Amino acid sequence: MKKNSLTKLLALTLCAVLALGLFAGCAAKTEEPAPAATTETAATETTEEAAPAEEATEEAAPAEEATGLLAEIKAKGKLVVGTEAQYAPYEFKDLDANFAGCDMWLAQQIADAIGVELEVVDMAFDGIIPAVKSGQVDIGIAAFTKTPERAEEIDFSNLYETSAQLLIVKTGDADKYATKEALAGQKVGAQKGTIQSQLVLSALPDSELFELEKYPALALETQNGNIAGFVVDQAVGEALVATSDGKLEVSNFEFTAEEASFGKAAVLAKGTEDLMAVVNEVVDKVTADGSYQQAYDEAVELAASLGL
Repeated sequence: MKKNSLTKLLALTLCAVLALGLFAGCAAKTEEPAPAATTETAATETTEEAAPAEEATEEAAPAEEATGLLAEIKAKGKLVVGTEAQYAPYEFKDLDANFAGCDMWLAQQIADAIGVELEVVDMAFDGIIPAVKSGQVDIGIAAFTKTPERAEEIDFSNLYETSAQLLIVKTGDADKYATKEALAGQKVGAQKGTIQSQLVLSALPDSELFELEKYPALALETQNGNIAGFVVDQAVGEALVATSDGKLEVSNFEFTAEEASFGKAAVLAKGTEDLMAVVNEVVDKVTADGSYQQAYDEAVELAASLGL
């Protein structure tokens, strides 16, 4: 009996040990750590974490783009325009020495569109393009005629005006200098560095080009009989005739459309597309709504009242 009891006791003890081992094993499995993230999950988490950095890069892009001339103009708070203020009605000075004329009105519209002040620098006409190229001025507005030769150095805005070319002569010489043959061997004037100088050379090859810095000086040379006449934009020529006390008149000579079909535009340094976009937007607007023509007409009246 004792032997059988001992055997039963050992059997019960073994079963208890096995049960405890089985329970511990189950508990250990329950507490195992979660499996490591898969490659796909890790990539997703990395992408989500990197997203803010990409957004920051996209937000920073506009700041990098705003580094051109337009940004510089906004930063300094002014648009610097080069002109030659003795070419009424386009650019001149009033009795208070303020810049006036339809080109100066256009310059103000551009400055207003950018949201800055306008500063005008008066200089010799043939110095304006070099000043634009060197950055001395931001833009040149001085009744510039668009030509292929100039386009190699600078960029032109859209055209804001076209003008016929006149030959202005001493009163009484309108019929005397009405043909190319009559002008052969004669001195014909033009402002230095202008399209008119090129026109004299190309359309009047048998004449002698006579250049001076200012048109009033050319008018005086014509009145004194030192040159046959001078070539000039229609509006400027008519203004000079009107203020000459009857000493000048328009010659009956006419250039053909092929010889003198010119359009006026502002000049900007190459690579300034940001500023050019604003200038063209303004030019297109004021030519389409007629406000430039109105400014032109008012400039003609003001110049006439000043005797320019």
